[in-house]
Amino acid sequence: MNPFEIFGLHPELEQAVAELGYEEPTPIQLGAIPALLEGFDVLGQAQTGTGKTAAFGLPLLQKLDNSVRGVQALVLTPTRELAIQVSEAISGYGQHMKVRVLPIYGGQSYMRQINALNRGVQVVVGTPGRMLDLIKQKALDLSTVRYLVLDEADEMLKMGFIDDVEAILSEIPAERQTALFSATLPAPIRRLAERYMRDPQQVSIERASMTVEGTEQRYYLVQESSKVAALARLLETEDLTSALIFARTKAGVAELAETLLMRGFMAEAIHGDLTQEAREAALRRFRNGQMTILVATDVVARGIDIQDVSHVVNFDMPYDPEDYVHRIGRTGRAGRTGIAITLVTPRERGRLRFFENFTRQQITRGTLPSAADVQGRRDERFMTALEGIMSDANLREELTLVAQLEALGCDINEVAAAAIRLARASELQRPAEDVREVSDYPDRGPRRDTRGGYGQRNDQRPNDRSGGGDRPRGPRREAEVGMTRLVLNIGRDEGARPADIVGSIASEANIPGKAIGAIDILPHQTFVDVRAEHAPQVLKQSGRVYVRGHQVTISEGQGGGSNPRGPRTEKFDKRSAKKTGDFAV
Repeated sequence: MNPFEIFGLHPELEQAVAELGYEEPTPIQLGAIPALLEGFDVLGQAQTGTGKTAAFGLPLLQKLDNSVRGVQALVLTPTRELAIQVSEAISGYGQHMKVRVLPIYGGQSYMRQINALNRGVQVVVGTPGRMLDLIKQKALDLSTVRYLVLDEADEMLKMGFIDDVEAILSEIPAERQTALFSATLPAPIRRLAERYMRDPQQVSIERASMTVEGTEQRYYLVQESSKVAALARLLETEDLTSALIFARTKAGVAELAETLLMRGFMAEAIHGDLTQEAREAALRRFRNGQMTILVATDVVARGIDIQDVSHVVNFDMPYDPEDYVHRIGRTGRAGRTGIAITLVTPRERGRLRFFENFTRQQITRGTLPSAADVQGRRDERFMTALEGIMSDANLREELTLVAQLEALGCDINEVAAAAIRLARASELQRPAEDVREVSDYPDRGPRRDTRGGYGQRNDQRPNDRSGGGDRPRGPRREAEVGMTRLVLNIGRDEGARPADIVGSIASEANIPGKAIGAIDILPHQTFVDVRAEHAPQVLKQSGRVYVRGHQVTISEGQGGGSNPRGPRTEKFDKRSAKKTGDFAV
């Protein structure tokens, strides 16, 4: 029996949920789905990672009417990353219904989104700023919307989007069903609910359990370019029986699994682009011990049950502390001990401190094993395997061959040494790579961001006092090897955040997000490391990139100099339809 049959969903939705590997409804799904299916408005209090996308997404798809032309459902999210994630999830749930879902957000071509709207879509998922722009350009018609979702409403409040949200709500017919989900319910969110919702049913889910006492938590501070090398050293030296490794994207998961496999590790990828049969086969091999390492995304890993995992590795650090708890909760189950390892780049240390505050537990910094440690463990494993063969195996044929070699005058010690080299030939193909060490200067923990974020401090040297004043200064370090330092004329005082910078540059220059390295945000200037081969492509976008309403110029920076701050950015009025450039929310 499919556990989701209790909701009476369309067979196509039940099939999709089963194929996605969802084994049982989460508490927020049990509370919200029945109420939404019955037509009630729902006010849900739940954090990221509790399954709320399916909680509003499945009823949304159930209520679509193929006879209606125009947009029937609208989902508002605070960030482009969440808009993409939600649209992919809804598309996955509706894969057998041929539902047409469009994500719209800043940093992407207006014409591409307008053309998609003209072709016809049933569900729009997007950020408030870009959505309001398209409404004002008469490109987005909301007159047929009957189902509205406000996802992570408290984040939209923190980011200053509530006015835009209300402007959008005024364009939607009053005869609609509304679902509002928020991790917290501050007074402005409650007032929003009272004004725009009709007798909503409230569904509250307790925060994820912080109980991870059975798990040893460690982190290793490495440069982004050294993460694979560091991971390889850890996998070779840990007493590992099975490991679940988390990467941020589907492409990242596939690439990491392939890299590990090429280095001799028994690794396999599991992500949303795989068929259900391929995913089940991978899980079966992992559970049976045929593969010891499973590389996965958060979205896929949430819907599957994996027991007896000795290690969880955060190859890419999660953004949300709930996701961190959910990930490391995969090990140390049922009274067993487990180990959770997180690879942290210097600019992510503030987020690490935030996770410690959230879990109320210390995450201990570990020292990476040396090349000699790796070789020592290889020697130990070889000796153990050799002793096992000598004690258990019938070596009659091999002893006959040894006798023949001895009769030919071969030295038995040299024969043994040559046999060892032959048996361990594969190790020569994977030497322990160098890992760029990170200097350990004092860490003052995360700075609370008055705009509602966390972990956005720059890791300052002790004599850096960038928090006060506007005095000129350059980036705090040289660009990493293989990277080019670029400078943008926008900074902290204009509201720039790392996610905005990465999203806008990657979208406009059409480069992968992983090609962007360290980001140093100063009061009116931002220094960004970009892979050298992509730098010319990014520089060509100077003046075409918009970050939080500001037109941005991009130039090649001087690594480590004392450049004065760049020119003030040109303010872009997002409420004016005359501007033709892209606006990145």
